[in-house]
Amino acid sequence: TLLFGVGIELQYRSAVRRGSPWPGRYPLRAAILFVEGLVHYVLVFEFDVLMGYAIASLLVAYLVGRSDRAVRAWMGAVGVIYVAALLAITGLLVVTPDVAAGSASDPTLTASWPRQVWLRLEYFALFRAELVLIVPSAVVLFLLGSRLVRAGVFTATPAGTRIRRRLMVVGLAVGVPLNALAAAAGPDWFFVDRYLAPPLVALGLLGLATTLVLRARRQPGPLRRGLTAVGRTALSGYVLQNVLAAVLCYGWGFGLAERFAGAGPWFVVALWAGISIVLLAAAPLW
Repeated sequence: TLLFGVGIELQYRSAVRRGSPWPGRYPLRAAILFVEGLVHYVLVFEFDVLMGYAIASLLVAYLVGRSDRAVRAWMGAVGVIYVAALLAITGLLVVTPDVAAGSASDPTLTASWPRQVWLRLEYFALFRAELVLIVPSAVVLFLLGSRLVRAGVFTATPAGTRIRRRLMVVGLAVGVPLNALAAAAGPDWFFVDRYLAPPLVALGLLGLATTLVLRARRQPGPLRRGLTAVGRTALSGYVLQNVLAAVLCYGWGFGLAERFAGAGPWFVVALWAGISIVLLAAAPLW
């Protein structure tokens, strides 16, 4: 999400250099992305983020060229309301007595592929309710990504170095422990675990990865070439990872999600690593 904001900033700069009006045709680009996300949602994965990105990017496209003061005001207002709402929901979950739930299987996991498609259409409002959380978060992180570019986070300068160090402290020393604690605290802390801690971790990863790349003095090896190619084919990579995961996990495919349901996080880590290797190998070809 941060890097998507970086992309909007680069497109804005390109339009300014050419003397083209901004946002110009960007609303059309956002509309195409929304349709792409809708197709992806229906055919592949009910928790698509592209539709949310498209909605958020349309708003950010009109904000990215505004003054830093205006952008900070938008980020502060949306961010404070968003965090307060998630903490309020978390507090409500913590103080509400747990109700024993059954162990019925998720129908979207075990259904046939045509049945999955039908369920996504039938329960569109329920499955797409997450957009209420994705869009405000994306607005803040898109704008933050844009401003990090302007602050020089990707440059080999003293200022860029200081910013990256601060990002690593926030993300790795604060975000990672917070994410781990929220995950271990149980389902009542789901919203902190999924929506509040990960952006902090992402800031740390952004600072760390950029620092490693800027310090590299050798010719790019297979890993760096693969990562570069994944970055250049980000949309294709996002869809491909979900297609691969669907084939591996859903009941109409190999059904691994049900088979390894009791394996804890290790199955998820192994699945992520395997799909990542495939993407690193395929992206340069693509």
